[in-house]
Amino acid sequence: MNLYAIVGDDVPDSLPLRLAARPAHLARLQALQGEGRLLLAGPFPAIDSPDPGPAGFTGSLIVAAFASLEDARAWADADPYIAAGVYARVAVKPFKQVLP
Repeated sequence: MNLYAIVGDDVPDSLPLRLAARPAHLARLQALQGEGRLLLAGPFPAIDSPDPGPAGFTGSLIVAAFASLEDARAWADADPYIAAGVYARVAVKPFKQVLP
């Protein structure tokens, strides 16, 4: 297993779409965590605040272990945020953890 970074960039005004798809999105992340494959995951607040409120988010970062880049892309492509129209685009890249 290798690590991959998945970076999703939100469409403008994505908050209502995010909120609707969030339970399914989190369930997939919790499954990765349960398998010991999730290093970190979280959104990018649109403003400098841990709770941006109605400002919402501009995207998300997930770093997780997959067997290959193709597997990471396939997992990312099946994200409920894509189906719900939250993400305008998603990049999947190999990731090398140096610290910690």
